Amino acid sequence: MYLPLRAISVFHAAARAGSITKAAAELNVTPSAVSQQIQALEVQLGTSLMTKTGRRIVLTEAGERYFESITDEIERISEATKNIRGYRTVTTLTVRASPTLSNKWLLPRLRSFLDAYADIEIRLDGTNESTDFTREAVDLEIRHGGGRWAGLFIEGLADESFVPVCTPSYAAAESLDAGEVANFRLIHSVKSQAQWPNWFVIANVQPPARWRRILFDRSHMAIDAASDGLGIALESRFMMWRELSDGSLICPVRAPPPLILTTQWIVCPHDHLRQRKVRVFLDWLRNERDLAGYSSAEPIKAIV
Repeated sequence: MYLPLRAISVFHAAARAGSITKAAAELNVTPSAVSQQIQALEVQLGTSLMTKTGRRIVLTEAGERYFESITDEIERISEATKNIRGYRTVTTLTVRASPTLSNKWLLPRLRSFLDAYADIEIRLDGTNESTDFTREAVDLEIRHGGGRWAGLFIEGLADESFVPVCTPSYAAAESLDAGEVANFRLIHSVKSQAQWPNWFVIANVQPPARWRRILFDRSHMAIDAASDGLGIALESRFMMWRELSDGSLICPVRAPPPLILTTQWIVCPHDHLRQRKVRVFLDWLRNERDLAGYSSAEPIKAIV
């Protein structure tokens, strides 16, 4: 049976890119040449594979099934072709995450991913700026916020428990009642979703009208400030796992009231999930979360 390999590879490029124009640029051909190859493949298969919606293309049900069936094989063929030329294929995965998550949680764990997937290199973009996936070459983002962004795949990274922390020299572990906390200098992460006024409400404590405080616009700065003995911070165990493990930070409050939130979300366009590099990184994130003993936040598979 004759296999239209050229047309198959062109269809795969267009489906992966979600655009005839982007596929043409990748393949260094004209958009009309891409369209012609796809039309020829549809004639060969006897079914429609994609339709146009504005400037983008949308796969039909048959197109979705066909794309899923051929993707792994095409990636293996591509890797084998490059290997036979004398070098291994290297794929770059661009991940955007907040500075705090990048420094406090991702970087200490990345070695296990890099060791497991030697064909994937990581570009980690540490910023709080949300990604415009239509304009920026970002494969996946771990976004700080409330978890509701239209039109994207969204999954909570983990449930986070927020607790007061300080150095053992600033206040001993479990030495304070909740009502005594406001007598100390309090470290505020001004962009955090967990704030001291909320904690006092949960603890059923009325804080004084004036209190000593120091403010930071990044949680990793607040964590470091607490580690340097500047006061008591209210931060996520998820982000402070290393400091809590080595004892440089402790919780000075006896029976602190529970404050559990999901503030970090795995975000990307749905079509990015077709890419192997995104799928394996997403699976690795889930596994690292589970190994660390955190419960998973309720996934939000689609918001439209």
